[in-house]
Amino acid sequence: MTSTFTWPQQITLREVGLRDGLQSMARTLPTAQKLTWIRDAHAAGLREIEVGSFVPPKLLPQLADTAELVAYAKTLPGLVVSVLVPNLKGAERAMDSGTDWMLLPLSASHAHSLANLRKAPDDVVADIAAMVASRAARGSSIRIEVGLSTALGCTIQGEVAVDEVLRLLRTVVDLGVDRVSLADTVGYADPRQVGELFARAKEVAGDKLDAAHFHDTRGLGIANVMAALQAGQTRFDACLAGIGGCPHAPGASGNVATEDLAYLFASMGLHTDIDFPRLMALRHQVAGWLSGECLHGSIAQAGLPKPLKTRLNIHDEVTA
Repeated sequence: MTSTFTWPQQITLREVGLRDGLQSMARTLPTAQKLTWIRDAHAAGLREIEVGSFVPPKLLPQLADTAELVAYAKTLPGLVVSVLVPNLKGAERAMDSGTDWMLLPLSASHAHSLANLRKAPDDVVADIAAMVASRAARGSSIRIEVGLSTALGCTIQGEVAVDEVLRLLRTVVDLGVDRVSLADTVGYADPRQVGELFARAKEVAGDKLDAAHFHDTRGLGIANVMAALQAGQTRFDACLAGIGGCPHAPGASGNVATEDLAYLFASMGLHTDIDFPRLMALRHQVAGWLSGECLHGSIAQAGLPKPLKTRLNIHDEVTA
């Protein structure tokens, strides 16, 4: 760490397992179990949850109940609810649902954009402009985040030019979106690369650069989170049990695990307001629902170390 770095006091974790995690699985989790997931995640202290995506049910039947999940999540006090939307029709459904945020994906990689959305990045930017205009025309209070995926590399294209990432960031910020985030969608990034990109992106987007999304495909997820933290980021996406992955990244293991990030920050004395016993009880429950799926996460294997348990006043072993 440099001598000028100041540790933040508060970290926000956004649980994205219900969308990023479940969309990559063939099975469809019953709505009742998803509602329990949301309820128990909220009870464990999570205050931002991405509950699903407004995509055609025929494409992702796993997420067909997103409107119902939004309606329930909005009844929980203090919970910020977000959904992913890929196009204008999805944005209109998101605005109708009453969700707080809609996340619009934009691939920095031309090849990934064509594979994922069947459009070049600049065509997706035009769609984002239409969504911003639709929000204004409706007078909607929904907020818009653009998630710049493959910002640190692409399994199809390989290297993604930093200048292209910054160009796209500048373009969507100028459109009037509320915030932007950077994602290592395929787990290619290293900490030095993350630190340098986030520093340059901050110069372009300012305070609108407000979230980071890392996959742990090659074991560098936590290290990359630390690099983004040092670059000024305090909001991070995470998946319970590290589930998920990108369909265009064979072998991808999903996001960094929510419970591992909660441990990382607690070990350094940074507040996430996470209740570990409740979070790990939820992980154990979700692991039962997803029996046979490949789950990840180190804290679920090893538990919390005794000094941290004492500091957090946890008396029962936290394992799943």
